[in-house]
Amino acid sequence: MRGSYNHFVDQSTPDFVPDERALDGVEPGVPAVVAWALNHDLPGASTEPAATRAEHDPHWTASFTMPPPPESPKRDWRPLALTAAAAVAVTLLVLWLLGLLGGGSDGTTDADGDVVEMREIVSDAGGSTSAATVGSKVTPSVVTVEVGDSAADGIFRQTGLGSGVVLTSNGYIVTNHHVIDEAARIRIVIQDGTTYEGELVGSDARTDLAVIRIDATDLTPIDLGQTDTLSIGDTAIAVGNPLGLEGGASLTLGVLSAFEREVSTADSGTLFGMLQTDAPITRGSSGGALVDSEGRLIGITTAIGVSSAGAEGIGFAVPVEVVDRIAEELIETGDVRHAFLGVRLENFFEEVDGATSRPAGARVSDFPEGVESAAAGAGLRIDDVIIAANGDTVTTRDDLISILRRFRVGESVSLLVMRDGESLTFNVELGERPDDL
Repeated sequence: MRGSYNHFVDQSTPDFVPDERALDGVEPGVPAVVAWALNHDLPGASTEPAATRAEHDPHWTASFTMPPPPESPKRDWRPLALTAAAAVAVTLLVLWLLGLLGGGSDGTTDADGDVVEMREIVSDAGGSTSAATVGSKVTPSVVTVEVGDSAADGIFRQTGLGSGVVLTSNGYIVTNHHVIDEAARIRIVIQDGTTYEGELVGSDARTDLAVIRIDATDLTPIDLGQTDTLSIGDTAIAVGNPLGLEGGASLTLGVLSAFEREVSTADSGTLFGMLQTDAPITRGSSGGALVDSEGRLIGITTAIGVSSAGAEGIGFAVPVEVVDRIAEELIETGDVRHAFLGVRLENFFEEVDGATSRPAGARVSDFPEGVESAAAGAGLRIDDVIIAANGDTVTTRDDLISILRRFRVGESVSLLVMRDGESLTFNVELGERPDDL
């Protein structure tokens, strides 16, 4: 484990046929197609000024003599000068009236008084927030996560790094499971450069999330947003520590490209319900923040898509609702128990115009053997089609799996089911997923 980490989604070799059946979303027929990208020994760059000819040849000199300008007949320029001065005065007055001089709400001025333009982000509420404002709000909540071990003399030896997000002022930080997996030591570097020893509170490979704690009491926690109110095309800003560069977190700007993506990884299996963004994410940004136009957390950046040609400008983040649920349970107990409906699911398609079809729910194809099924206990049967869960529409099995990831063991979920053309409602108390499923 060396260098800086990020999941890479390999899109170059789709040479497999996935098994349509899944046990609450586990697909044994789908191989992991995400590989670690380890960045080794990043070299520094240096530049030297090119040598001049005089440095190579001390006898060489150059001198240039400019001929005097030709004499011109004298003219009286005073009328033209007065006219030019009047034009300048009118121009300055117009600019002042338009608010383009002297700064304003849409810009600021530098030390020389020149206008400095700020890129603006239009929010859903109709207002606007500059990217600089979002950056200044979020960066104090983003940290660098260094992983490594100790030599015999106790000196920390870094073997990899990632990013993290401050959840509470008293030192709880969320990051990716794959960033800290198998780390002997963890160090956290906050925005001002202060370094703390980190303690692993707990981690969860199924959602690729982990929580670390440091001995600090005055950290800046990030504000939590929500994905339910967002739409494709809304602003998405990624804040992390790419390549482990010194100087603190960096910010990249993009949009939300898609919801409910299914991403296969080499370490965490299949991640469901992922957000997709085109905001640039690179090595070292795993575990960083994806925020909305108001600087509120909407996801933890986790993976990027690559092909044989290189990075494809596609990034994925664990949605904030899952982050909040998993982190809360890790802080409370140090472990995560995953809710389990106890069914095998496949996509259900309905006919449209008699010739085509579209996904219209998650069909119960079977119940697992030797495992208590909460769904069967509540009255669900094979061939029932689940079309909604707690009021959220279900059009595919992945939709249902993403919704269930937000629930704890023992909580109840209301399922709307189609059976032989009839709509039925079942309240199911969720069980616990066995470790071997």
